[in-house]
Amino acid sequence: MPDAMDFLEIDALLDDEERLIRDTVRAFVRDRISPNIARWFEEGTLPREIGRELGALGLLGMHLHGYECPGASAVAYGIACMELEAGDAGVRSFASVQGSLAMFAIHRFGSEEQKNEWLPAMARGEKIGCFGLTEPDFGSNPAGMRTTARRDGADWVIDGTKMWITNGSFADVAIVWANTDDGIAGFVVPTTTKGFSTNAIHRKLSLRASVTSELILDSVRVPDSARLPSARGLGGPLACLNEARFGIIWGVMGAARSCYATALEYAKTRVQFDRPIAGFQLTQEKLVNMLLELQKGTLLALHLGRMKDEGRLHPTQVSFGKLNNVREALAIARDARSILGANGVTLEYPIIRHMNNLESVLTYEGTSEIHLLVIGQAITGLAAFS
Repeated sequence: MPDAMDFLEIDALLDDEERLIRDTVRAFVRDRISPNIARWFEEGTLPREIGRELGALGLLGMHLHGYECPGASAVAYGIACMELEAGDAGVRSFASVQGSLAMFAIHRFGSEEQKNEWLPAMARGEKIGCFGLTEPDFGSNPAGMRTTARRDGADWVIDGTKMWITNGSFADVAIVWANTDDGIAGFVVPTTTKGFSTNAIHRKLSLRASVTSELILDSVRVPDSARLPSARGLGGPLACLNEARFGIIWGVMGAARSCYATALEYAKTRVQFDRPIAGFQLTQEKLVNMLLELQKGTLLALHLGRMKDEGRLHPTQVSFGKLNNVREALAIARDARSILGANGVTLEYPIIRHMNNLESVLTYEGTSEIHLLVIGQAITGLAAFS
């Protein structure tokens, strides 16, 4: 009889190293995250020391090579994201922003001096990074950003505001994207730089176990050595976002798995009308639909991961994965919540927390509408963004 949690035997498609990484991260989530996450979510916090703990496991920038980064495969990185988000999207977001946005930007576009200064400490979780692209009025259209960087002698002076920045308030370094006379450029900005400040964003009902901030750059002066020398135009930040979106494809399947597993166990033990509710047809329909989309989404993530490791994954295919998997994970969470009834809205169970988090994941790093239009352009050859 197939396993209710691995109906299609996807585990058999992983190699021994991938299973070891899965088991290691799963144990960390079980022992460190799960006992505390409801409290962190309720308090709206994530302990900064989580960074060092993730670094000790080799999970920060784990798919990057050199500079004390593990150089793991794309699939291994994806599996780690899935296990982290089974704990909470806030924890996975921390690792994604650190490794796939801030560290990746330095690794891909930075100078050797920048790489040596920042990447080893960031891989160990001793230094935390954030990624300053989104602005209050420019999310889906980053080309319209108002943040500017102008030359002043040998220096650059940066002015502007960034919004919804994960890790912002406790970051040691910010990757800031700004308009210059020569187009969009990226800068490595230590957060102790004069004129740099942050405001933590409170009263969130989603991704509460995550630090989200506004970045304010008021005549922030940095030397030319702070500029990412290989970043040219909007392609720089978009390449970083594509890396992070890949992790999301896997991560949301972890949240979906947690919701499905919770609903399945609850349905088998919750008795109504003298028998477990798992024995009713409508409940079985929900459980089966959850399982179908969970297994299909996991297979999609694995297929895209193998393609990425083979060097043939196109950004539009990443959009395909994010659009499908986030949408289906959210549907799984909602159906799982309905099976638990009133219990489904309490933090005694993980479902409402995952469901609220997924509402943010649906729109960050490319809204579902934007990814739909990216795929639409890919299959028709016609752009419909405006």
